[in-house]
Amino acid sequence: MKFEELLHLVQNDVVFETGLLLAGDINPNDVRKQLSRWVKAGRLVQLRRGLYLLARPYRTFDPHPFRVANLIVPGSYISCESALSFYGIIPEYTFQNISITLGRSCAYSSSVGQFQYRHIKPALYFAYAHRKVNEHESVFIAEPEKALLDLIYLFPRADSYAFLKELRLNFDLIDMDKIYNYSRKAGIAKLTRAANALTLLSSQQQEYHQL
Repeated sequence: MKFEELLHLVQNDVVFETGLLLAGDINPNDVRKQLSRWVKAGRLVQLRRGLYLLARPYRTFDPHPFRVANLIVPGSYISCESALSFYGIIPEYTFQNISITLGRSCAYSSSVGQFQYRHIKPALYFAYAHRKVNEHESVFIAEPEKALLDLIYLFPRADSYAFLKELRLNFDLIDMDKIYNYSRKAGIAKLTRAANALTLLSSQQQEYHQL
């Protein structure tokens, strides 16, 4: 395959897997060798084994890093600080793209961004959805309340009043009923304690805004 043929094939989706090129009477080893040569030549970026991104200036658009995160580890979803920042619930911008996975915790680094994957047990794998992040792309991302609970679950002492206050949460964008429902569904004492601390913080924030 010539590089021009590849450009035509992936013009509408600049991130692709090796399997896309293996249709028909194709030698997989030849394809992999060709991909490796294009990576070395700076025409492709290898995101992980079998997953590639057209390098600039060959791609027609830059994929959203959240979508790249979904593709690097299939079955993962964006959560924790990344999702909270996306929703505007915390004021800080996060350079890491943090995802939740049922697989092992791992990290990837590329020219597209930094990607972290944090393991949770299956009982906590819920409350995420496919949402649009721009006009053209959708990603799997935690609901706001679940993103916060994922963060609390994964960080030591994150259920404390002091830790939660430091996050400077925008409670106008948090459904406290969901916080309680999801913490009960998880059945983890740490999340129940966090829900109580969040209720106190939410009440204090409301009282401050009424002054």
